[in-house]
Amino acid sequence: MNNLKKIGLTALAASLVSTSVFAGELAVSGSASIKAAHVTTATGANAGKSFSMGNSVTFTGGGELDNGMTVAVSFELDQAVADGDGPFDSHSVTVSSDAMGSLTFAGHGGDSAQSQVKDMTGKIWDYQGTSQGALSSSATNNMMLYTAPTFVDGVSVKASYVPKGAAATQFGSAVDWAVQYTGVEGLTVGYASGEDNAAATTLADIDTMYAKYAYGPVTLAYTASERDEATAANDRDHTAYSVAYTVSDNISVSYGVSEQATPGTTSDADEEVTGVTASYTSGGMTLSGAMIDIDNQGFVSGTKEEAWELGLSFAF
Repeated sequence: MNNLKKIGLTALAASLVSTSVFAGELAVSGSASIKAAHVTTATGANAGKSFSMGNSVTFTGGGELDNGMTVAVSFELDQAVADGDGPFDSHSVTVSSDAMGSLTFAGHGGDSAQSQVKDMTGKIWDYQGTSQGALSSSATNNMMLYTAPTFVDGVSVKASYVPKGAAATQFGSAVDWAVQYTGVEGLTVGYASGEDNAAATTLADIDTMYAKYAYGPVTLAYTASERDEATAANDRDHTAYSVAYTVSDNISVSYGVSEQATPGTTSDADEEVTGVTASYTSGGMTLSGAMIDIDNQGFVSGTKEEAWELGLSFAF
């Protein structure tokens, strides 16, 4: 064996010996839910009764590297996924350190810097998987999310980037950013801005502002967002507010109103959704009920719908 081969094999052997297996931890969590719903139109006609079920299992793993950085991996299996991505509802890898902050690579189902604030008011008006929540980017696959380290107490800064995908489905790359302040006890305020590249013909500009304040058993929340597109008829303005009250360690009630308008059209029929919810929690089990009223559904004046929903969920 010549010297060159000896040197190469020696270097390879040394690299294999010095490379240790990454020792981390793996955790498994999940949930199962059953829901029953009933919808009634403005004329009192039965618009449908239904049962639905949702199950998901999430695997999370991670640990600390020799250089002090940490790595976290997450995979969620969701039986409700039906978009061609198989059973994976979301999967991501996050690398972080105190000095650099964190960088998340979301292959599917990630939340952009802006879409992470969409649930600030609690989504009280949800029923049967339908929501009129705050406007946010729908581009969530193949995304990078950066969270800056904390330079000022209570201030969090995030930015996300989604590259342009197939020309037939995405118009261009999308960039979102958000800043949030939590320096006062019980108070959360923030602002987010960005783009949605999910449409094939244009980028939509989206801006969102929000505030949330918790004092004792009462929590108040408010969100306002607007979406501007090249086609004015597709523009949307959205506002929502909610009040939640924790009755005890096990019981909570809430009330919320969500309103969406089409400023780029001549219609003044704003769609308004009002919801009242109550829930009882015992360990990993939650029993919940909701009553929802929808006025001017689909921005059509006089179109109404009422719905109730009962749900039972288990978390493990």
